[in-house]
Amino acid sequence: MMERLFNFESRNTTIKTEITAGITTFMTMAYILVLQPMFMSSTGMDIGAVTVVTALLAAVFSIFMGFYTNLPFALAPAMGSNAFFAYTLVAGGIVNWQTGLGMVFISGMAFVLLTILGLREVIVKLIPKNIKYAIGVAVGFYIVLLGFKNSGLMNLANGSITMGNVKSPGVLLTIIGLGLIVFLQARKIKGGVLIAIILTTIIGIPMGITVVPESLISLPPSIEPIAFKLDILGALKWSFFPLMFTFFVGDFFSTLGTLLGVSAKADLLDEEGNLPNINKPFLVDAIATVVGSLFGSTVVTTYIESAAGVEEGGRTGFTAVVAGICFALTVFITPVARMIPSQATAPALILIGLLMISGIKNIEFEDFTEAFPAFATIVFTAYTSSISNGISIGIIAYMVTKVMAGRYKDLNWGIYLLSIPLIAYFVI
Repeated sequence: MMERLFNFESRNTTIKTEITAGITTFMTMAYILVLQPMFMSSTGMDIGAVTVVTALLAAVFSIFMGFYTNLPFALAPAMGSNAFFAYTLVAGGIVNWQTGLGMVFISGMAFVLLTILGLREVIVKLIPKNIKYAIGVAVGFYIVLLGFKNSGLMNLANGSITMGNVKSPGVLLTIIGLGLIVFLQARKIKGGVLIAIILTTIIGIPMGITVVPESLISLPPSIEPIAFKLDILGALKWSFFPLMFTFFVGDFFSTLGTLLGVSAKADLLDEEGNLPNINKPFLVDAIATVVGSLFGSTVVTTYIESAAGVEEGGRTGFTAVVAGICFALTVFITPVARMIPSQATAPALILIGLLMISGIKNIEFEDFTEAFPAFATIVFTAYTSSISNGISIGIIAYMVTKVMAGRYKDLNWGIYLLSIPLIAYFVI
């Protein structure tokens, strides 16, 4: 039955490999159980309820993704949009959190409509092949950036990037974890990423980084304080539509970057750089945002950390199912999930980023009008810490570069149309 559902043999994987991959994906994503409640509590939302909702949404929609699409992608509330929601919309005094959730709901419904109409898939096919290759590379650099930021290996001060203090316990633990993961990968030990995360977490205990909870099991608090409290009618104001457009564009291209980048690593793309049946994961992603807003969550999206599971050999939806089951269990063992320090998962992100960057060899650097947009996609992703920024700039750069070169025939009508809202996105 499992073989019929997930086609392990045709994708050159096994149940054991998929389980390891799913646990690895979960462990690299577990930080959201800490960060999402922290962000949302600043808006006045109940921190216990947010924690439970975050775990349940990640569980339900990762499992849904696994069964419906048979792809190794896990979902959870999106980083970036949650900060925008908490600190710009609510803390900035623009709306209360109930109206903010209404804005997320409207944005999610727009995603559902575009997906059902097939327009999201059309947009993906309009994107030039070299930009698609660049997206995978850009995602690799972005993951490395996450690893460096989460570990303390990189500091941002006065607009400059500097090396972190290698004498500090956190950075030292990251270096130990990086050494472990390099050793395990060099020795080609199966499950090396997962083993390194576990060992680094354990080593962090005597170093004072890993905090061992007093209790490993806890009963989940009620979600009643935030569930079904959204204000949709209050969000229907013309002045709010530019803000909802920010949610929309950010999530659209962040999801696109994750799907194409991680799928490239898993060898799931076709010869044109497209993911077959991409509308399926798009639909799951869209429904997750709508349902999430009803229960009190910001945008729910496909997670870039799914690449960790792919690196462990995950190739089917069973990886996502296992990750979802792990999130479901955290409703009762949240203290265990919170034990995993960012310094334990950062080395895994750095390694995965390295492996994804290898796709740069596919970009046509001999043709400047192809190379520059690809370059723009990569550097704007890396240096603005945003996948959506990188892809948007890359598409605009492709259009402008081709026009400047007089190579109008290389452009299809869709690139011109797509560039208009993307330029508006940056202006807004």
